[in-house]
Amino acid sequence: MTPPELMLASLGTCAAFYAAQYLRTRSLPSEGLRIRVTAEKAKPPARLGSFRIEVEAPGIEDERHREGLLRAVKSCVIHNTLASPPSIEIAIETGIRATV
Repeated sequence: MTPPELMLASLGTCAAFYAAQYLRTRSLPSEGLRIRVTAEKAKPPARLGSFRIEVEAPGIEDERHREGLLRAVKSCVIHNTLASPPSIEIAIETGIRATV
C-alpha cells in the first residue's frame, strides 16, 4: 500500500467508525454500511488536493438520521485534521556527533 492509499484508508476507517457509532447508539441498522473514499491529485506541490467520502447506509431513510450520519462523519478526527491542516515540524537527526 502506498502512503496516499494509507491516508485514504485512515480517513475511510475513521468515517466508518463514527458512522457505525452513530447508528449503534441509536439502535439503527448498520448492516450494509459501506464507506468509499477517493481523492484527486493536485500540484504543485504534488499532493492530494481533494477528497470524497461516500457513505452507503441502506437501512437509513429518515432525513434526520441522514443528517446525523453526515454530522457524525464530519466529526471524525482524521476528517477534522485534513479540514484544518496541522502544522508539521521536520527534524533531521543523523546520529553523527560533531568533534571539536
